[in-house]
Amino acid sequence: MRALSAGLLLAAGSGSRLGTPKALVDFRGERLVDRGVRLLREGGCHPVVVVLGAATVQVRAAVAVRNPDWRSGMGSSLRTGLEALPADAERVVVALVDQPFIGSEAVGRLILAARDGASVAVATYGGRRRNPVLIAREHFGEVARLAVGDVGARPFLRAHPELVVEVPCDDVGDPADIDTPADLSASRARGGLPQAQ
Repeated sequence: MRALSAGLLLAAGSGSRLGTPKALVDFRGERLVDRGVRLLREGGCHPVVVVLGAATVQVRAAVAVRNPDWRSGMGSSLRTGLEALPADAERVVVALVDQPFIGSEAVGRLILAARDGASVAVATYGGRRRNPVLIAREHFGEVARLAVGDVGARPFLRAHPELVVEVPCDDVGDPADIDTPADLSASRARGGLPQAQ
């Protein structure tokens, strides 16, 4: 039986620099939270868990959980999401709500790397590690323990370089994120990149 690859979308922040929670932002006719769910589902993740906080959002095709401690930063959202995953999920692909140019093929490539034996896989762009990130269940405990404040899986990745398989994804997306109104305007204006393929 094929291992279950769950998806985890971190979407709890208030978007303080943007002026509105990023989950609610309309991007080319689709809310960023819906786009993120679609990215993970089309990439091969099931189920998809969305961690919310600042905004109450109805999300289709995903399980929504609330992080009551969302103000403390991304770490608590990652911990909340990991705890919410079903017991039969053998791995998870973690994505962020504010990166609309990530393509679903990146998610698929991480899952393929896991099927080839990787317990940790990270998408790279221009040789730099970004998102999404795949983590096998055997590491969930340590990832959660090290995710403190406004950091996610990065401390774990730095602590275990021997585990990390880098997966080039330059040709299937761009990790540019949306933090400010200027970022949003620039992102809406650009074209030629995957629509969460």
